[in-house]
Amino acid sequence: MATRGFTGRPRDDNQDRLPPGQYRELGFPVLSYEPTPMIDRSDWQFSIDTAQGSASWTWEEMLALPQTTLGVDIHCVTKWSKFDTTWEGVAVDDFLDAAGLELTQPYVMATCYTDYTTNLPSEDVRGGQAIVAHTFEGEPLDPEHGGPARLLVPHLYFWKSAKWVQGLRAMDENALGFWEGYGYHIRGDPWQEQRYAGD
Repeated sequence: MATRGFTGRPRDDNQDRLPPGQYRELGFPVLSYEPTPMIDRSDWQFSIDTAQGSASWTWEEMLALPQTTLGVDIHCVTKWSKFDTTWEGVAVDDFLDAAGLELTQPYVMATCYTDYTTNLPSEDVRGGQAIVAHTFEGEPLDPEHGGPARLLVPHLYFWKSAKWVQGLRAMDENALGFWEGYGYHIRGDPWQEQRYAGD
């Protein structure tokens, strides 16, 4: 029996944007296994190695490529989600086009300026789905959030968006990255709750 005037909890119109098991975070938590490196933009380079060949870009060469802005929600495996984040960077597709390379191998390993690595299916970094992001909310990306540049793959859990990214190495066979080697899921789809191996 309902009491007059009782309407229950107001409906959150954003609930359909939360993957299973997630909660909405208004801040931007900093989660890192390693100490934050300080990387000078003058020393920064990003490379892609494929079966066809390899290419690399300096900071200025990256900025000369087409720039992509993404407005996305991001989802951390520790169960927070942040809505309506805005990032700017260079799409992996545009790096490949600039180098005349194709990513035909089925997997890539993201490498970083630390010892961190994470593996991804190639199909998850093509088609405008992934960028090397250097700007967050209109400001240069802070080192604690992966600056000067991080990989951004927003449709997967955020550990796949490797901080302090240095390159992508194409692979014929899948291999485990850092967290995957400690039992995290091989792919990490938030909507499938692929948090850990076996999920």
